[in-house]
Amino acid sequence: TSLTSGTIFAATKVPLTKWFLAIYLLTQRKTSVSALQLKRDIGVSYNTAWKMKHKLMQVMLEREKGKKLSGRIEIDDAYIGGERPGKPGRGAAHKAPFIAVVETEGEEHRPQRMQLRTVSGFRSAEIERYAKTSLEVGSIVVSDGLACFKAVEKAGCHHISFVSEGGRKGVEPPSFKWVNTMLGNVKNAITGTFHSVSLKHVPRYLAEFEYRFNRRFQLDDMIERLAYVGLRTPPMPYRFLRMAEVGG
Repeated sequence: TSLTSGTIFAATKVPLTKWFLAIYLLTQRKTSVSALQLKRDIGVSYNTAWKMKHKLMQVMLEREKGKKLSGRIEIDDAYIGGERPGKPGRGAAHKAPFIAVVETEGEEHRPQRMQLRTVSGFRSAEIERYAKTSLEVGSIVVSDGLACFKAVEKAGCHHISFVSEGGRKGVEPPSFKWVNTMLGNVKNAITGTFHSVSLKHVPRYLAEFEYRFNRRFQLDDMIERLAYVGLRTPPMPYRFLRMAEVGG
């Protein structure tokens, strides 16, 4: 029995002071920190830094589950994954599909909260499943012309569809200003920080950006709050960290 037993810090051989420093680095930076940079910053091996980072991202992932957006909501489809030989576009095996969802407020539709959630594909059943667990009934969902987004109506939401043009013109309509801005920021942060992102770990990487964005006005409290949530998150041994799958 120990103070860390039953928590995300269970069985750690790393001093808690290094864990607290890692929490600081992951929460206070605007983008992210790679495992390699974390290794240098806190003075541990790369393998240890990787496990610490992914355990903390798992805490963020668990914390964001079950929370719902409401009001006016912008939604769009996106992928994570570099260019490789094979089938292009939707359905490519080397890309992880996910949806970006932004809750907005006021006449200027200022962004309040964000969700970045992986899906198995852009199908009506997947969007309906997401909407029923993550959107409040009565929300107004604004999307492009992708047919699957109409499935939010089965979750009791109102749906407004705008057919936008591809490329740069697709981000010009004000209806999609913030969801496209958020997508751009996330993709730039990922490509600028990491050499590569394993597809099976994409949910954690997305959860990190989601967690930090949704608490951007609470930076002073974020360190203590993440440490507290870590105490309430069950242990996750290395073998489970490596076995994570895309989806959910």
